Amino acid sequence: MPSTPSPLLTTPGLPTAPADIRLVVTDMDGTLLDDAKRIPAGLWPTLAELRRRDVLFSPASGRQYATLAEQFAGNDEGMVFIAENGTYVVRDGVELSSDPLEPSVVARLVKAVRDLAARGVDVGAVVCGKRSAYVERTDEAFLAEVRRYYVRHRIVADASAVDDDVIKVALFDFGPAERTTAPALASFAGTHQVVVSGEHWVDVMNPAANKGAALRRLQQALGITPAQTLVFGDYLNDLEMLDAAEWAFAMANAHPEVIGRARHLAPSNNDNGVLRTIARLLHLPPGLSG
Repeated sequence: MPSTPSPLLTTPGLPTAPADIRLVVTDMDGTLLDDAKRIPAGLWPTLAELRRRDVLFSPASGRQYATLAEQFAGNDEGMVFIAENGTYVVRDGVELSSDPLEPSVVARLVKAVRDLAARGVDVGAVVCGKRSAYVERTDEAFLAEVRRYYVRHRIVADASAVDDDVIKVALFDFGPAERTTAPALASFAGTHQVVVSGEHWVDVMNPAANKGAALRRLQQALGITPAQTLVFGDYLNDLEMLDAAEWAFAMANAHPEVIGRARHLAPSNNDNGVLRTIARLLHLPPGLSG
């Protein structure tokens, strides 16, 4: 237990009776996963209890669909994966929606990254297709970062000319992406989503693509309201998703802008904040949150 009071315990407005939650949506890195990228031990029994109560659980991440499917293998029946920051949504192996980029935009983005690298910025592009991710950099330091989020990836000579539906271009910057890479992509910001999705990551997508847009489409398709939706996030790519739920929680470790936008505050990702909050709001049996 933490030595100081959890933010969850001091957040006003939480119900004393179980909330009418039908959909739980959570970011992964910095939110559900701890800083060592570990899934909390109590997740699997919690998922079983949510399924028993007919509550849908949905991971919403900048991660690749193949990566998310591997992480939840054996526990993913009926689960909706909001992958690649909302540009690719899949349920039980069936695509629900996607938002591919124009090939000319992909080519411009790859060239922009090459130009940044030529100027000395330690950056690389990950061209995110439906079937695989594609990279040009071959150094182990870069590939180690790619493998964390893209279990299915290929090294290619020209990432701007892959035979796949490209849904996102992600840039990994070994420096602070919010101060270096993101400003360098200002020319794309007027026509596309340029979002800082982590300390070292920037994602470029179509203008209407984000986790929140994907979540709203899912709510509409399932007849679930924002008042029945519980969302957790920690970084700037979670902002629109938090706007789509009345039960919107920023993690205690979240980016200041996310904390300012969310309605509630949950304990940190290292303090099992997602599962503890679910257990509190839905009055789950003791011990499920780990």
